[in-house]
Amino acid sequence: MIIQIKSLTKKIAKNLIDTRRHLHMHPELSFEEHQTVAFVKQQLESYGIQQIIPRAKTGLEVLIEGKNPSKKVIALRADMDALPITEANEVPYKSKNIGVMHACGHDVHTTCLLGVAQILHQLKDEFEGTIKLLFQPGEEKLPGGASLMIKEGVLQNPRVSNVIGQHVMPLIPVGKVGFRSGLYMASTDEIYVTIKGKGGHGAMPHLCVDPVLVMAQLINALQTVVSRSANPIIPSVLSFGKVIANGATNVIPNEVYMEGTFRTLDEKWRSEAHERMLSIADGIAKANGASIHFDIRKGYPFLMNDPVITERAKQAAIEFLGNENVLDLDIWMAAEDFAYFSQAAPSCFYRLGTRNQEKGIISGVHTPTFDIDENALEIGTGLMTWLALSELKV
Repeated sequence: MIIQIKSLTKKIAKNLIDTRRHLHMHPELSFEEHQTVAFVKQQLESYGIQQIIPRAKTGLEVLIEGKNPSKKVIALRADMDALPITEANEVPYKSKNIGVMHACGHDVHTTCLLGVAQILHQLKDEFEGTIKLLFQPGEEKLPGGASLMIKEGVLQNPRVSNVIGQHVMPLIPVGKVGFRSGLYMASTDEIYVTIKGKGGHGAMPHLCVDPVLVMAQLINALQTVVSRSANPIIPSVLSFGKVIANGATNVIPNEVYMEGTFRTLDEKWRSEAHERMLSIADGIAKANGASIHFDIRKGYPFLMNDPVITERAKQAAIEFLGNENVLDLDIWMAAEDFAYFSQAAPSCFYRLGTRNQEKGIISGVHTPTFDIDENALEIGTGLMTWLALSELKV
């Protein structure tokens, strides 16, 4: 079967590249993937696939039934949304939507799952069970398209036994993939802070309540949540990436605005950290005579890879790619809404290598120069097909 899958994947390799480039040139932001989902639906219908169900407004649930469809049901997931980034790559397939870019590889994920759909549809008389393909919107934006699709019942009717997802990894060379059992990716919470004081002339700070100074105290004090309140064995990250003070060299502003993120891998500590941050903000506000509105918006949970499913997937990957091309991964403090699937059903979320040092393809995700070695498309499509069929046999 491996030889057959590799042969079928090789036949559609050029189409995979064309598909990925089309998607890359026409990126759409989270929950705005109208043209993308229309394109995906058109492609699926061209393969002869008929069971296509709209989900979460700009998503799709697709059923491919083999013999004895109720024997076992598994789901494969690909996200479709892009990021609000202006692409800096000068390539023929550069984004045509200024300010929007597939900088996280979701064009790759969607392309690979379309390839998987095409191959599985051709092989439907050669396997038992059902494979659901989940083309998901809005991975990059709360509340996350995965949570919405789950609420709409994509893991039911028929009930899914487990879920498999793949994601590009520019740190891994093309041709290789990576797996990790157990805790893998962090929860993520968004933090929005408004500090209000009393502005005035920079030469007369004694007549002001300086929100810039309060901001500095707050950022420093909040770091103790990770450095002094967290158990050192629990990974935690607290970062602020946006601060707007909008005063001048001689103007103390009335308020300061901040945005940040908190991530961890323990739900109990996550709640405790929220309370600790709110307490620190309240104390600093009172001490300075300022007011602080501290808004924590709870985001995705941590991602847990089921050890049994992940080990089976890893061994199947070794069979498909060779032992030297299958790597063990460390914990990753980025977040993914695939975590919702991982907490609703036994799941495996693995990494697809896309890096090529010789070609200069080395940029990280979420950067304006992110790109992939397109040989990864054939590998990702073939491997995901093999993982699905291997899991149906268990």
